[in-house]
Amino acid sequence: MSRSDEALASLPADEAAFLEDAITQAIGGRLREERRRLGLTLQEVALRTGMSLGMISKIENAQTSASLRTLARLSQALEVPITTFFRGLEEERDASYVPAGEGIELVRQGTRHGHRYELLAAAKGAQRRVQPFLVTLTEQAESFPLFQHLGVEFLYALEGSFAYRYGRHTYEMDPGDSLMFDGQVPHGPERLNVLPIRFLSITVELDLDEGAGEV
Repeated sequence: MSRSDEALASLPADEAAFLEDAITQAIGGRLREERRRLGLTLQEVALRTGMSLGMISKIENAQTSASLRTLARLSQALEVPITTFFRGLEEERDASYVPAGEGIELVRQGTRHGHRYELLAAAKGAQRRVQPFLVTLTEQAESFPLFQHLGVEFLYALEGSFAYRYGRHTYEMDPGDSLMFDGQVPHGPERLNVLPIRFLSITVELDLDEGAGEV
């Protein structure tokens, strides 16, 4: 039994199955990526490795696990280190878990108009590009359709009823309705029809080369 097999054997069955599937998916994705980078067909990879076309196809589509010997042959055929096939698996990314009612209340532009913002995830690093908020409007809230910011915003209505203005258009928002738009265009709740109102607001920072900056 290899060292990797021993490691899998020591894990709970469901965790081991998940890890094995993740490895198989990663290898398939890297194989496809490197093959396309070199402009090779599946048949050409098969010829370079001495393996069957069917086997190459199954590995690339994550339908079978590749042994270390197979990975060694693939790394030679594609002229990449064998570690290429495991890239990303060693990067453990933290999840942000927030129990109900324990989001971080933040002061934002709408706070002075009675809008309550509860941050639902304390993202780190590159994940800070996405900020999910639970927005609550009560009797103390005022309509304010003039918010502006960089990036894209997605709204999902949870409770109450309100009219949301975006530029020259107004959208009636009831529970289950959603709206996504460019944050640089003036926007915000224009009429508060049924209180209290709660909706998810997810702002997303775009890549700089797409013409957007920090949300």
